[in-house]
Amino acid sequence: MINTGYDPLQHTSVYYGKEDSDDSDGEGGLGNVNRQIMRPPGHSGKAKRGHLCFDASFECGNLGRVDLINEFEYDLFIRPDTCSPRLRFWFNFTVDNVKLDQRVIFNIVNISKERNLFMEKMTPIVKSSSRPKWQRIPKKHVYYHKSTVHQGHYIFSFSFGFDKEEDIFQFALAPPYSYSKLQAFLPVLDKKASHLKESFSRELLANSVQSRRVDLITIGSLDPAPKSKAKRRIVFIMARIHPGETPASFVCQGLLELLISSNSIASILRDNVTFKVIPMLNPDGVFLGNYRSTVMGTDLNRSWHVANQWLHPTSKAVIDILTILDKSKDFQLDFVIDIHAHSSLTGCFVYGNTYGDVYRYERHILFPKLLATTADDYAAGNTMFNSDATKAGTARRYLCSLLSDKVNCYSFEISIYGYKLKGSDTIIPYTEESYMRCGRNLVRTFFEYYTNTGAIAFHITAEVSSKRTRSRTAQIRRRNQKHGRNRTPLTGRIQAQLHFTNLNINYDSETSLEDCTYSYRYTSPRKAFDKISEQYSLRKSAKSNIEQKHNFRSDSPIPTTYVVLPEPSLTVIDFNVMSRDDIDKVSKVNKIQKKSSQKFDFLQHIHQIIHTLSSSSLR
Repeated sequence: MINTGYDPLQHTSVYYGKEDSDDSDGEGGLGNVNRQIMRPPGHSGKAKRGHLCFDASFECGNLGRVDLINEFEYDLFIRPDTCSPRLRFWFNFTVDNVKLDQRVIFNIVNISKERNLFMEKMTPIVKSSSRPKWQRIPKKHVYYHKSTVHQGHYIFSFSFGFDKEEDIFQFALAPPYSYSKLQAFLPVLDKKASHLKESFSRELLANSVQSRRVDLITIGSLDPAPKSKAKRRIVFIMARIHPGETPASFVCQGLLELLISSNSIASILRDNVTFKVIPMLNPDGVFLGNYRSTVMGTDLNRSWHVANQWLHPTSKAVIDILTILDKSKDFQLDFVIDIHAHSSLTGCFVYGNTYGDVYRYERHILFPKLLATTADDYAAGNTMFNSDATKAGTARRYLCSLLSDKVNCYSFEISIYGYKLKGSDTIIPYTEESYMRCGRNLVRTFFEYYTNTGAIAFHITAEVSSKRTRSRTAQIRRRNQKHGRNRTPLTGRIQAQLHFTNLNINYDSETSLEDCTYSYRYTSPRKAFDKISEQYSLRKSAKSNIEQKHNFRSDSPIPTTYVVLPEPSLTVIDFNVMSRDDIDKVSKVNKIQKKSSQKFDFLQHIHQIIHTLSSSSLR
């Protein structure tokens, strides 16, 4: 029986500073569990195999508290964002000291956002030290439901069986992408882009509150377009404003890897467009394992309009560089794209703005339409364009009002779970590779946009050599004349001669096919068409004297829509196994059969005449 005065979040009192977890790092109850071993009641001494050990005291980790319910069930509490206790969704922790075939149930009991993709049967991911590839827990072992024990709040439960005692198992909401991983990736990217020389650079844009790097990657030349009055185009992209939206980093990595590659699309884009990319705008929140906040508890994507150097140094640095680029006489800032991961919708889609100027709005919706044709996972139904006042502090809303009318500001969203294929309701979970594929789709969409708008003069025919080459027939004829050889056909096969009788065809024409007897085997199609047209015109203009003037067959029928053509006596020919001698034999057999048939018809005709004369004499 639950008392009416029960606090529904009493079990999270650790987050209000009332008490610390025994094994937390002691930061006022805001730290992660640190090698916390769950011993059953009454047990003391050294932990035995099967006494689970929970740990989240590592980069990107998040698990604030663990309660042992019984031998098989544990309540897990997400550590809220620093200085922002209302935000609780991201989790990332490890479990070890397991027993073989041990079965457990984990309940995550303090998720702050009730309407999320767990309602769409999203499942957490898991990997182990011997199986480093992330896998999703099967849906049949995952439950998202209201719990009467927790005052009707939604809790997320999943069952799991440990199959290797020596392994360390890691559970997470989505594939983690840490600050250290980015700092290890960028030098590799720099090395791979060495062939670009001055078209690639990595520089320090700003330092975070905790003095972590915010890198700015530039791909494409910054020199003004030579011998042209047109300004060089600029595309500005940023990601990981919200630390818990890790798919945004994979999208950004896929985009960067394609842009520095030798792919023809990337090469053309680098020659005409300059990309400026910030892979991680909130490195402090990422390092701490927050969901949306910085170390100061600020949601950067709700505070662009109040950004200052002390509280939001990274956002302030972005505003400064965008203002410079927008006012430059040599560069034209076209795009500002903020990459996010969505926790309640599937697929990838775009959030844009609305404008009073209809021409600006039509120009604004072009990029999402092109992306919809490029990406199979694009969810057009989730795309939205608005001017909601409550979103005034977001990047797409504030930067849209700050910059000139030529700049298009978007939020690119990708699901933290999966996508639906067109015409299907089945959700396909995203993987690290499919997230990076979305980044490559963005690059292809930029190419489509600039070629369709005429900013990039790209013609397929330009890649074809303008040098005229002789045809293969002319080459063979010239070679034969040089070596004194007889003319030979271009193929080793010879067309079989077929005899046709009694074949009915519905042919919509005013003439018989037999009238078009001109051979076009060794002439151009145009000459053959002219010759056939000439024959047809002559027949149509002089039906009365066709037989005398043009030597057409006297028994040719009057043209109708139905034409009777001969039926082939040689019905099946395997040209792959027939030789030239075989075809000659077939031709001889046909001639013999034709002569025999004609001789038989002549004898039958003589016999009929004799029979008629005999009958007359008898009368």
